Order: sequence, then structure tokens, then C-alpha cells
Amino acid sequence: MTKTKSDPRLLVGAAAVVLGFVVCAPANASELWNPYLRGVNEGLAAGATPPPGVYGVLDNYWTDTTVKDNTGHNIPGATANILVEVPIVLWVPGINVLGASYSLAIAQPFDYTSASGITGHTGSGNWGTFNTILIPGQLAWTLPHDYFVKTGLELYLPDASSTMPDLINGKLNNGGLPSGNGYFAVQEDLGLSWLSNGWNISADMHLAEPVTADKTTGYNYMSGDQFSVDYTLAKTIGAWTFGIGAHQMNQITADTLNGVRLTNHMEESYGAGPMVGYQFGGINVLASWDQNIYTKNDVAGTIVNVRLITKF
Repeated sequence: MTKTKSDPRLLVGAAAVVLGFVVCAPANASELWNPYLRGVNEGLAAGATPPPGVYGVLDNYWTDTTVKDNTGHNIPGATANILVEVPIVLWVPGINVLGASYSLAIAQPFDYTSASGITGHTGSGNWGTFNTILIPGQLAWTLPHDYFVKTGLELYLPDASSTMPDLINGKLNNGGLPSGNGYFAVQEDLGLSWLSNGWNISADMHLAEPVTADKTTGYNYMSGDQFSVDYTLAKTIGAWTFGIGAHQMNQITADTLNGVRLTNHMEESYGAGPMVGYQFGGINVLASWDQNIYTKNDVAGTIVNVRLITKF
């Protein structure tokens, strides 16, 4: 195996763990959080798994956004600033299943939200925990000619510290948004990579499917399915990594509110930007900056993510 294939700067694929944000604004947009945090996996080798061991990952993800309507225009006065911390533990036990390296992971994200023109409340913002995310299995195959393929399954437990029903029932009036979802969701993942001579060309694909709904009196909201991809084009030279990342998110089935399909509220989002990384001894640091190119029925603006990876 070449140095490129075993280099943790390229191979730590722990963060198949992702979550996303969609504002619930009157007359447009879907509900609150999606299971995809757009762009968070840029810079990872999506198709590969690192050598056996236990790895820690921390994504420090920040956005400064406005809210877009169904035509892609700003909703006047509607903004949201969001900080999401995503700690992840990945275990690669050194077991092969069907010729693939097996791994599993767990994440407990937490977030801070500050919103204007959305909730009707003012205040300093809301801290809370997102849904616990379990990854019971990932399988990664090494193919000829430096190609790699990885599949995985994620489970989003309905245990967030605050949800949309809390906001609707007046239990959240601090100027922030709920920290997670009140429903259970599953997500299928597929990662593809070509890794050779320091190059990392990857596509990290996710299909998020809510299984249950957010519910309270007079409110039954079932979020639709969403397909998302993070793209990476990067080159590692010595301790440095330079590259470009991009992301997309497309809602493929409509949300329903009290049994009514919201066909005019389908989300769509695209963005791209540069990335740079450095290997500080046993800790890899990679920073990415994305700017939304086109978005509708969602928040859009600047996305900054700083990821730290280490082997315990």
C-alpha cells in the first residue's frame, strides 16, 4: 500500500455524520434541521477508511446566512447565525466483511442558533444538543487503480434537547431556534474516491429519509427525503493540503404538514470554495470556506468549517 493510501490526512472518513439546517418561516421553506450539514465532509476521502484504530474527529462549523424563498430571493429581515460542534468517535476494528474494511461510529452534535425575523422572539440565542447519530456500520472496498468505495448507514435518534414543537408551544423564546428534530431518520451513504500521488478526488453522497414526524397539537410535520453530495478536489504536498470543495442538496420528495403536501417548498442548494489543511504531528487540521451559489427554500450565505482529526 502506498503512502498516499495510508495517509490519515486523506483516509479518515469518520464524518459520514452530518446534519443540516432549514428554517421554518411562514409561507415558505421546509421544517427545521435536515440530517445533512452541507459541505461538512469536504476534504475527506469519502470512499476510504483509515487503518485499524480509534479516531476522534471534531468539526467546528459556522454559518452566516439569510433565508431564501421559493424563487431564490432573500426574505427581508430573515437571517440566522449557526454554530455546530460535531464530535465524532470512529472505530476501525480491523475486521473485513465481504472483502471490505468494517467501521462504526457515534456522534453527539450540539449547536448554537441566533435568528432574526424568523421566530418572533428576541434574545441571545439558543444552545442545545442535536439528535444523537449512530453509524452501526460502514464498509469500504479498495479497488484496482487507486479507486475506493464506501457504503454506510446512519441512524438519527429523536433525542434532541429542543425541537420545533417546543418553539410552537412557546417553550423557546430566547431568540434562537430549536437544537434538533423530534423525529427519527435514517440515512444511506455512498462515498467514491480516487487517491493517488497525494491527490484526493472524492464524492460523498447521502440520502436522508425521515421515518417519523414532528408532532404537537394541531401540528404534524413530515419532512421529505433529501439527496446531498460533498465534492473534494485536493492535493497533499508534504504536511500541507490544498484544494477546492463543493456541495449540493436537492429535496426529492415533498414535506407534508397535517397531511397536505408542500410541493412549492422543495429545497435546493449549491455552493463551493477553497480549503487548506496542515498535519500538526498527530493532529490533522483542515479548514474550508464555502459560499452559496444558488439556494431556494433554505438558508444561504457563508459556511466555514475547521476539522480536527487525531488517532487515540
